[in-house]
Amino acid sequence: QLQLVESGGGLVQPGGSLRLSCAASGFTLRYYTISWFRQAPGKEREGVSCIGRSGGSTTYADSVKDRFTTSRDNAKNTVYLQINSLKPEDTAIYYCARMKTVQATCIMNPREYDYWGQGTQVTVSS
Repeated sequence: QLQLVESGGGLVQPGGSLRLSCAASGFTLRYYTISWFRQAPGKEREGVSCIGRSGGSTTYADSVKDRFTTSRDNAKNTVYLQINSLKPEDTAIYYCARMKTVQATCIMNPREYDYWGQGTQVTVSS
């Protein structure tokens, strides 16, 4: 059964850090581009980062550039999102997702993704 399972969210103070994990099962992770999205209450889902199959290519939303870093360990079937210098506006549910097309380059449009995790909540508050 194909699954993506996020973990690592929580409550953190402004300026803090978190590392989110996305564990994949039921498919060969190394063939697929993976992105992280987030959705805050009342807002549309937005792409925050994307990582190519080998990890050599990454893309970030302007709002998170220089604070977020995505990486992957294909041997462990896991993709990561390191979040630093957290701000209250980073509060959202964070999802990882798999691009539909094998060997695709990064496109952070939700319609290009076919499998999604259940999400992990990140709350930034003092």
